[in-house]
Amino acid sequence: MHFETDLILEATELWQNQPGDPGKLEGIVTHQRTELGLPVTEVEVLNQQGAQAVGKPVGRYLTIELERRAQQTMDSFQRGVEVLARELRNMLPQGNGGALVVGLGNRNVTPDAVGPWTVDSVVVTRHLVQRFPDAFGDFRPVSAVATGVLGTTGVESGELVVALCERIQPTVVIAIDALAARSPDRLCNTIQLANSGIVPGSGVGNARFALNQETLGLPVLAVGVPTVIRASVLAQERVSGLEDWIVTPKDIDASASELSRMIGFGVTKALQEQLSVEEIRMMLG
Repeated sequence: MHFETDLILEATELWQNQPGDPGKLEGIVTHQRTELGLPVTEVEVLNQQGAQAVGKPVGRYLTIELERRAQQTMDSFQRGVEVLARELRNMLPQGNGGALVVGLGNRNVTPDAVGPWTVDSVVVTRHLVQRFPDAFGDFRPVSAVATGVLGTTGVESGELVVALCERIQPTVVIAIDALAARSPDRLCNTIQLANSGIVPGSGVGNARFALNQETLGLPVLAVGVPTVIRASVLAQERVSGLEDWIVTPKDIDASASELSRMIGFGVTKALQEQLSVEEIRMMLG
């Protein structure tokens, strides 16, 4: 089955909506709950049978459904940050080792800019912990980098991340990227977390170097937001050339900016539990 989506929820829905009786989805366990008023769905892909069924690697996936912009209240940002931080923190390896936050994508193409823009809202501390241990000794060492894209750097994102990991020796990599969805309702309203790593560009047919435990030798957590849909998916038919067109919301500039900031704050709070949202805002300046 060809899913044309990066979202685990949509992949499981496609399986369930097959004609006839698709039967039980073996190797998949799903749990639903609500955190601070936001729906959270956890999907575990337990084995290769489940992975083949939904087209996703074995691992744990969490989907946080955000409030739509028209429904947002004054505390929507705060609650989004808190829920993201809580769920991401539960995926982190034990201990207080260093973390490398990687923003994937093209800063100059708005639907693909979530990763680089998120890095701008992450509090980096590795240099502070090293130089001022008395003041910052309680902080986790955090580095952050926006990798750029092959067409402008000549370097694969994966190659750059491998080199950085060899140099700075983090204990975990957190990769941020824009995703592709099938449903317009999920665009810019969903955050997906996964402990299975990420393959940049896979949702739009441009899969690159995988970032995961196998390639990097350490845990890789992925955080993504769907910002695009293939035009052929919206049309519900295969039209020559249409599969090469990508559709994104008309307010993508504002949505991508707000989501990048929320994710940056959430990642920072997951890594530095002692910081409040206001303290993160102050440290970013």
